[in-house]
Amino acid sequence: MTTKGPAAVASNAGTEPTVEVSLPDPSASENYFNREISHLQFNYRVLQLAMDDTHPLINRLMFCCIFSSNMDEFFEIRVAGLRQQLKYGRETVGPDGLLPEQLLTEISRITHDYVREQYDTLNNVLIPAMEQENIHFVRRRDWTPAQAAWVRQYFEEEILPVVNPIGLDPSHPFPRLVNKSLNFIVQLDGKDAFGRETGMAIVPAPRSLPRLVRLPDEVCEGGDNLVFLSSMIHAHADELFPGMDVKGCYQFRVTRNADLELEDDLEDLASALRGELLSRRFGDGVRLEVADNCPDELMQFLLREFGLTERELYLVHGPVNLTRLMAVTSLVDRPDLTYPGFSPAVPKQARKKESLFDVIRRRPLLLYHPFESFTPVIDFLRQGAKDPQVLAMRQTLYRSGANSEIVEALVDAARRGKEVTAVIELRARFDEAENLELASRLQEAGVIVVYGVVGYKTHAKMAMIVRREDGKLRRYVHLGTGNYHAGNARLYTDYSLLSCDDALGDDVNKLFQQLTGMGKALKIKKLFHAPFTLHRKLIELVEREAALGAAGHIIIKVNSLTEPELIRALYRASQAGVRVDLIIRGVCSLRPGVPGLSENIHVRSILGRFLEHSRVYYFGNGGKFEVFASSADGMVRNLLRRVEVAFPVEERVLAERLKEDLETYLADNCQSWALQSDGSYVRNQPGPEEERIAAQQVLLERLTNK
Repeated sequence: MTTKGPAAVASNAGTEPTVEVSLPDPSASENYFNREISHLQFNYRVLQLAMDDTHPLINRLMFCCIFSSNMDEFFEIRVAGLRQQLKYGRETVGPDGLLPEQLLTEISRITHDYVREQYDTLNNVLIPAMEQENIHFVRRRDWTPAQAAWVRQYFEEEILPVVNPIGLDPSHPFPRLVNKSLNFIVQLDGKDAFGRETGMAIVPAPRSLPRLVRLPDEVCEGGDNLVFLSSMIHAHADELFPGMDVKGCYQFRVTRNADLELEDDLEDLASALRGELLSRRFGDGVRLEVADNCPDELMQFLLREFGLTERELYLVHGPVNLTRLMAVTSLVDRPDLTYPGFSPAVPKQARKKESLFDVIRRRPLLLYHPFESFTPVIDFLRQGAKDPQVLAMRQTLYRSGANSEIVEALVDAARRGKEVTAVIELRARFDEAENLELASRLQEAGVIVVYGVVGYKTHAKMAMIVRREDGKLRRYVHLGTGNYHAGNARLYTDYSLLSCDDALGDDVNKLFQQLTGMGKALKIKKLFHAPFTLHRKLIELVEREAALGAAGHIIIKVNSLTEPELIRALYRASQAGVRVDLIIRGVCSLRPGVPGLSENIHVRSILGRFLEHSRVYYFGNGGKFEVFASSADGMVRNLLRRVEVAFPVEERVLAERLKEDLETYLADNCQSWALQSDGSYVRNQPGPEEERIAAQQVLLERLTNK
């Protein structure tokens, strides 16, 4: 589809008629990439890091594992959702126009290729490289007599007492197997003590057992020697069926629908969530992974049991759950094969022994984790808990961990008699159980716990401390792009702003009022907040740049960009001549480089040692640039169906620094991929005379050496 725009306008009668050129239609389906396919491409870029020998070897193995973990969630949530649409006849079509059935077929084609490449990388690249470093995954056929004897003893003492084989017959139907659990299908010959002759059994591997075990040094000739639990069970499967002949033993794993469905009119969200968590382990099957040497009749049997077809069948040459290989980091002590350690910097402003409240009162503090320490954020809350001048503390919690230092500070504050309120998002995916535990712990300490708003996940990252100073109350706030999780702050890139700006404090206070109380949306001065103003304000800022034409400049750094109206606004800005630089780590539905539509839009994805997680929106504004950090990605759910916040970084020195960070990402020519107009990603490489720039390394050196 095209739209028409005037190329020239007649100024006098008798001149040639107005010439109109056809411009691509920003709403046409061909101008949008499919969200799920783009998601898969991001996962593949993670896998490519496992093939990149510029990264340390053990970290490359971790990238291979992370790819598996990402794919698990993709099937549990995204593929499961598409299958649910077909099951219940509720098919929906996104801006790209692909129907669910078409999409499932395309997903199957792509993921089968990716999985083959993953196991090829593991078996032919990573494991041989680890062998050269004297790290061995010892196969059954290579066990020495001493190793075989040790494995037998381990099997008899650690595995046999807890494993529970299940013979299949009319009184023992196919068992309900837990989502993503390791299992074995066993072919048997002969009759058991009761005269039963079923020919088949299932052996679920106990979830309590490690999937990777280190062989003791005394039975090895040196190096690090590891053996898989699956190998031990294979080697001694006959001991699970005494007197019978084991013809074959084959590992398999089923992935199930793990998305939770909660009604909007719940009376008790916590109780409903506890009930749903029990069902997550046994949702409908969406994928079956089976050892590639498994006989076809057994694979077909498993497919029938799980209600799947060969489209959902994945034959793997190795362990069916590579995520468990992450245990290598705790079993092998080889710091020379991992990223070198570093100490996150603490800005000079926060190094002084004086109260953080005094520091923040003089000037706001901007931190960029993990390059800069998360400790000032923790200290902010700790000092608030202990300070006798502090009257109240309020905080949102999305992912924090029940035993974190942040939680300890809130508990301490409540026990000291301060008014403490925690808005906990129980539905943070895969952290629901931990958040339920967290809520109970805080309530026991006297914290007022609120679960946010049903139907709108509370994803905003806000904390507020109310302090009495000189007879008046002053609000101190923390606003962030990431979670209140100290562990994530060492792995994810995220911004933190600590401020006592009166307007920001008033805005944050009003947002907490909306979350904990009831009433109409209150007027906010500086913050943009979803689901009320954030979406509209972002589009207005894009349109303001469009009005500047070629003088306009937009930089957006988010994890995903899929919201159609925002994408259309960016297309219009490009058509007006605005330069648009997008740093999109994961899913991107926008198609760059289309003549007449998006030739002024450039999209890059940065992947490396740290997970890029910060969200930043920059608008040139004719030289008086404005920059906002946010908890929100450019997705429908973030902008329209969640509680999110975007906050301005107004202090000029801090805003300039944030702009410099964005420019560093745009200069990356080592760890960045450029999205092409055909949907492919091409890795950026420095030219022969160009300096190599890896943004994360530059930031690490710039910020930790301050």
